[in-house]
Amino acid sequence: MDVSRLTHFNEQGRARMVDISDKQETSRSATARTIVTMMPSTLQLIKQGKIGKGDVLAVSQVAAIMAAKKTSDWIPMCHPLMLTGVDVRFSDNEQDELYIEATVRTKGQTGVEMEALTAVSAAALTVYDMCKAAEKTMQIGPTLLLNKSGGKNGDFHRKDTDL
Repeated sequence: MDVSRLTHFNEQGRARMVDISDKQETSRSATARTIVTMMPSTLQLIKQGKIGKGDVLAVSQVAAIMAAKKTSDWIPMCHPLMLTGVDVRFSDNEQDELYIEATVRTKGQTGVEMEALTAVSAAALTVYDMCKAAEKTMQIGPTLLLNKSGGKNGDFHRKDTDL
């Protein structure tokens, strides 16, 4: 394998954090989504605020924001970023799926895709933690990047056919 073409490996083939000091600072954003599938009765408990541990969506929203800010602590090759915004949204299919989307923004030298993906993952795990007494069979995923903007590689927008 020619490691000279891989950005996260040095000349010895060992992992490294990419040097971004010469990259242009631009406005960047990314939106990710995940789904938590559960029994309809569990979704109703969440929506009615009747989960014993408290307001599931409020706590999950805070967890998502905190996780986005700490992504570089979780993912070894991520750069610590000064985020300028994290917006978390919840919706559902009125049956058995809770949708979690997060949009993360920064003005910097590297993208925020990992921060958006980390945010929705942390929110979903928090939903599971807060609701596991009501249901242990919940499923998380798929988790995916919906779009990103900014940076040298340009914009990405997932097409419906990609789902």
